[in-house]
Amino acid sequence: MPAPLRLRLDGDALVQNWRTLDRMSGTAACGAAVKANGYGLGAIDVARRLADAGCRDFFVSNWQEAAELAPLGLTVSVLHGVREEDMPAAAAGFARPVLNTPTQVARWKAAGGGACDVMVDTGMNRLGISADDIAGGLLDGLAIETLMSHLACADEDSPMNEAQRDRFAALVGRTAARRMSLANSAGIALKGYAFDLTRPGLALYGGVPRAGLADAIESVVTIEAQILQRRRVSVGQTVGYNATWTATADTDVAILNLGYADGYFRGFSNCGTALAGGIAIPVIGRVSMDLVAIDVTSVPTMQEGTWLALDFALPEAAALSGMSQYELLTGLGARFDRHWD
Repeated sequence: MPAPLRLRLDGDALVQNWRTLDRMSGTAACGAAVKANGYGLGAIDVARRLADAGCRDFFVSNWQEAAELAPLGLTVSVLHGVREEDMPAAAAGFARPVLNTPTQVARWKAAGGGACDVMVDTGMNRLGISADDIAGGLLDGLAIETLMSHLACADEDSPMNEAQRDRFAALVGRTAARRMSLANSAGIALKGYAFDLTRPGLALYGGVPRAGLADAIESVVTIEAQILQRRRVSVGQTVGYNATWTATADTDVAILNLGYADGYFRGFSNCGTALAGGIAIPVIGRVSMDLVAIDVTSVPTMQEGTWLALDFALPEAAALSGMSQYELLTGLGARFDRHWD
């Protein structure tokens, strides 16, 4: 059944963003993080387009995500490593684990090893073995494709960036790793952080993690929803839960088939906008689970069944809603039909 809400996804913009980030990566290869179902857009569709454009390294969080991509025959790394429960999938060979702990390293060695990646912690204190583990010989005997780490503050001008880069650079040649990888989307915009392989995520999908990328990254996602009802609200009447909006004049209101269950969050209440023929029309009242109200007094052509786009440019939408650009993307729900242009 056709859904009453849809995502318009610009495949050309996705590919152009990857090519831009690839160029900014210099001599380093440019991969793609397609975890969380391609940041909400559809991992298979995203990965297929980027592979056709020349991307050769893909990153997911877990083995379930890797299995979904297996039919594409891509080079996939599983960032969360390998649990005991994951070993049958890992043995199938459709992805490489990114080993994160001494226990994972021991598990992988006990199973016969094979090509793997390794995460080393350089200060984020999230996932990764330590530099001391490396010095102690933990990784001896492993066939390591990529040694990687992750920047904690690349979206800010923080001294921690340089500290992490220097700690990571000190590991060059200390393992058998064929490549070194540190930079995420924001890290690509920093000078001297690319090493051998970059791993962009957010910027591929239209997010702007650093101001220096603002003019280089194209928007990929447009939310569209159908009008369920157009109604007249008299002066003094209210709209929505908790009556947070009151009409100061007689107002034409359209109710859209969209809500926070779809990832259009309550933070857009009384501040989001829809777009009609280039005209911005305001969201009024509180966003509810399945419905959004907008003021369509100025656009009499907007009637029941009309499709409207919501303003979802990620940096601005994040500032309005109080949600991060990552949350806005990955929160896009399963009720959308996804249409690639």
